[in-house]
Amino acid sequence: MKKLLNSLLYVSLVTLALNFTACQSEFEEINGSNDQETIKANSSTAALIEKTSSNDGSYDNIVDGASCFAVQFPYTVEVNGIEITIDSREDLDTIEDIFDELDDDEDILDILFPITITLADFTEIVIENKEQLLEMAEDCLEGGDDDDIECIDFVYPITVYTFDINEQQTGEVKIESDEQLRKFFDELEDDDLISLDFPLTLKKYDGTEVVVNSNAELAMALEGAKDECDEDDDDDYNDDDFDEERFDFCLTECPWEVREVVRDNVNNTDQYLEYIMVFSEDGGVTVKDREGNILNGTWSSSFTDHGPLLTLEFDTLVDFNLEWLVYEIGDHTIKLYAENGNKIILKQLCEDDDEVDPNTLREILKECEWIIKKVKNQGEEIERLIGYEFKFLPEGVVTLSNGIITSEGTWEIGMNDNMVLSLMITMGDEPGVSFEWPLRHLDDNRLKFEVEEIDYELILLRVCDDSANDGDVPEIRNIMMGGPWNVALYQEGEVDMTDEFNNMDFNFSTMHQVEVSVNDDPIIAGLWRILRDSDEGLKFYLNFDSEDIFGELTEDWKIVEVSASRIELRDESDDGSLEILVFEKP
Repeated sequence: MKKLLNSLLYVSLVTLALNFTACQSEFEEINGSNDQETIKANSSTAALIEKTSSNDGSYDNIVDGASCFAVQFPYTVEVNGIEITIDSREDLDTIEDIFDELDDDEDILDILFPITITLADFTEIVIENKEQLLEMAEDCLEGGDDDDIECIDFVYPITVYTFDINEQQTGEVKIESDEQLRKFFDELEDDDLISLDFPLTLKKYDGTEVVVNSNAELAMALEGAKDECDEDDDDDYNDDDFDEERFDFCLTECPWEVREVVRDNVNNTDQYLEYIMVFSEDGGVTVKDREGNILNGTWSSSFTDHGPLLTLEFDTLVDFNLEWLVYEIGDHTIKLYAENGNKIILKQLCEDDDEVDPNTLREILKECEWIIKKVKNQGEEIERLIGYEFKFLPEGVVTLSNGIITSEGTWEIGMNDNMVLSLMITMGDEPGVSFEWPLRHLDDNRLKFEVEEIDYELILLRVCDDSANDGDVPEIRNIMMGGPWNVALYQEGEVDMTDEFNNMDFNFSTMHQVEVSVNDDPIIAGLWRILRDSDEGLKFYLNFDSEDIFGELTEDWKIVEVSASRIELRDESDDGSLEILVFEKP
C-alpha cells in the first residue's frame, strides 16, 4: 500500500507540473522563442536518455549474478557459513574478502529471503525464494549484460518541457535524479514531444565534465560514452574484465615485485620474495633476484570465458612455468592461480612509487596520529606494541602511548648510510621502536619501513580525528562500548579453546581500554582499537601484554561480521592456519 501511495503521489506531482499552464489563454514560450528543439518520446535520443538514467544493477553481481537489477539494502547473506548483513556497497567487499581467504575452496553464498530488488526502471519487486530470483535473472541478457549506459551521467537538476502537437509548451518539470528522469519518460506516450533546457552538463566515468547545447550534441555524447569504460556487467566480481590489449598494457607498464609463490601446495615465498619481474612487449620477461642476477624467460597471454591466462616459461625458474589463470587484478596487484595448489601474487612497482620527498614524509607524519600495525626486531614480532599510537610533534618530539602510559623521544627524517629515506626514532624507554627505519612504502593511510637483511619491520596506519569521519569505525566502536561481551567462540585452526574464557566479561571503554572481569572482579586490562587498514579493510586490534591465554588474543583481527549483539573476527597466520574469535552479548 505504501508503494502504491508513493507511485500515485509521484504521478500526481508530474501531472500537476505538466498541466499548470493548461488553463492559460496562451501557451508560454521558452527562453522567449518558439524555436525550442523537441524530440519524440520514442526517438533514439530519448532511448539514450532512458538508458543513461536507468538503475545500474551490476555493482552487486557477486550476490545476485544479474546486472539488470540490484538487491535493496539492507539484506542478509550467508557466505561460506558466515552470516553478514549488507547495508551498503562497501559491505559487498566483505563477501569478496571471505571468498578470497582461500583460493582453492568452493565459495558458497546463500541469500536470506525475502528480499526486494530494484529493476532498471526503478520498479521494486519482492522476491520470496531462490527459484524466483533465478527466474528474474534469466531475463537479463546472456553474460549479465544490461542496456544501461554507466560511463556517463547527468548532472542534476535539469529541466524538461512538454509540448502539444503544434510544438507549443504545455508543461515544465524540474528533475533531480536518475529515478525521476527514468520515471518521467516511462509516463510518456510514444508520440509525446519533450525538450531539455540546454546547456546540460554530463559527467563521465573518469570525472571529466561535458557540456552539451543541443539534442544532437547530447545524443552524440551519450552514444559515444557507451563503450568508453568497463561497466563490469559480467557475473564475476573481481576486476579482471580486461581485453587482451588492456591486459598486455597493464602487464608491461611497470615492473612487478613477487610477493607470494605457492607451487604444488608448497609455500616457496621465502625463496622468491621481492624478485623483480619485467615484462616486455615482445614477449620476453626478465627476473632479477635479490642478489641482482638476471634470469630470462618468455610470456604470452590468451583469453577464455574465465578471464585472462598468462603463460610463463623459464629454463631455471621452474616454479613459474605454468599456464596461470589471472583471477584478480586490482590495487596494483595481480593474482595468478592454477589447479593443484599453485599461486603467485605480484605487486606493481612504478617509478613514481619510490620517489618520496623528505618534506612530504615529514608533513604526512605530523598531520595525524599513527598506529602500530606491526613491529619486528631481528625477526621477533613485538606484539605488546600492536595498537600503540605515535604522535610526531613539531621540533622533533615523538610520543608513543597505549592510552594510559606515554613514552617520549625524538624523531627526524633523513637518509641512512645506504642513502634510503628513513624515519629515525630515538626513545630510550622503548627500544623496540628506536631505530633508523628505511621507508619502503607510502600511501595516504599506510607507511611501511623495513630492513629485510636483519628482519626489521615497522608498519604504521594513519588515524585522523580518531576516524570520526569514517562512518563504519565510530559505529562499530559505539556498538562495542555497549557491553559487556562474552567470548562465544575462540578457535585456533581445528582447536576450540572457547572454554578458556567461560564466565568472563569483556568491557570495551573509552581511551581504547578493555577490561576483563569475572563476577565484576577485574582480572586483566588491555588495549583495543577499531581501524581501517587501506590494504586489508576494517580491523579490530586487541592487545593484552600477557603470556597466558589472553596473549593469544593479541592480534590485528579482520572484522567479518558486526551486529548489535555479535561481532566475528578472523586472523590467518603465515602458515595458513585460521583463528576465529566471536564476541556476543550475554
